[in-house]
Amino acid sequence: MKKCPISQLDNLFAAIAGKQKLYIPTGEAKTAAFKPWEEGMQLTSALNTVRSAKDLFFPQVENLVNFKVTGKQIEVIENRDPAEPFVVFGVRACDCRSFDILDKVFLCDPVDTYYQTRRECGVIMTLACSEPEETCFCTAFGIDPTDPAGDVSCWMSGEELYLRANTAKGEALLGSLDMLSDGGEPETDKGIFERLPLKNLPLDKFGGEHMMELFKRPEWAGLAESCLGCGTCTFVCPTCQCYDIKEFNTGDEIKRFRCWDSCMYSDFTLMSAGQPRPTQLERFRQRFMHKLVYYPSTHDGEFGCVGCGRCLQKCPISMNIVKVAKTLGEEKP
Repeated sequence: MKKCPISQLDNLFAAIAGKQKLYIPTGEAKTAAFKPWEEGMQLTSALNTVRSAKDLFFPQVENLVNFKVTGKQIEVIENRDPAEPFVVFGVRACDCRSFDILDKVFLCDPVDTYYQTRRECGVIMTLACSEPEETCFCTAFGIDPTDPAGDVSCWMSGEELYLRANTAKGEALLGSLDMLSDGGEPETDKGIFERLPLKNLPLDKFGGEHMMELFKRPEWAGLAESCLGCGTCTFVCPTCQCYDIKEFNTGDEIKRFRCWDSCMYSDFTLMSAGQPRPTQLERFRQRFMHKLVYYPSTHDGEFGCVGCGRCLQKCPISMNIVKVAKTLGEEKP
């Protein structure tokens, strides 16, 4: 375990940024985001950012390749965004768990080399939680917010920042920071998380073994009725991984890029034969079945949600995965 006085946090950030690009969560609660550190930049007081650190590994828009057509000749031009070593400080335990989920999607065969390169270049420094919000329910998924994973785990306790390396990348980073000293253990309070209103979210009725039963539940109609199909929940979700691939003709060449997509949109997976989920009810059901049933059915029971609470905070009509879980998790009369 290493430690550094919290009063020296700016010096620590400067030391890290002197070696590789550093991102920290900054800004007011409603606009908090991970941004490149600059001298004088302050850590946000918000528990979490509006969007997760997923953006740094799986960006909303990403160049793939360019094509240049000359007569009957097609030239393929490598155009992927350059990936350089970087550090992300202040990732919460819930968001760190989301990388386990994303890794299982993007790093399985065939490997997504765009995502893979960023994962190899990035060092994740997590920050333990001490003051959760009522919308937090990460503990329902077996996540300990007081002992986060990551390449380096950090705790702010008293006047000190404690740092523990968990991986070879983490060891290398901490070993390069001469300002850190040895010793000490952070004080943590797990009791406050036991008092959260959503800690006992019913999840035992979900998973692949309940697939058809849940798919046919009549409650979907009532749950989906007020959904606007705006996609806000998918764009703030740290585990959503759907994307579309588009091409743009500049007049000189063709640019192929990918961008995030949402299963809540009416043109999602639209094919020449039509839309496989033509109603909002079907699209709504698809989103939550994927998080709570489809994903765990193919990944040893691991759910596709990490309980960060962003969808609870951002949905304009207050519809979210918690309401779905509670409604479908209740015993049928």
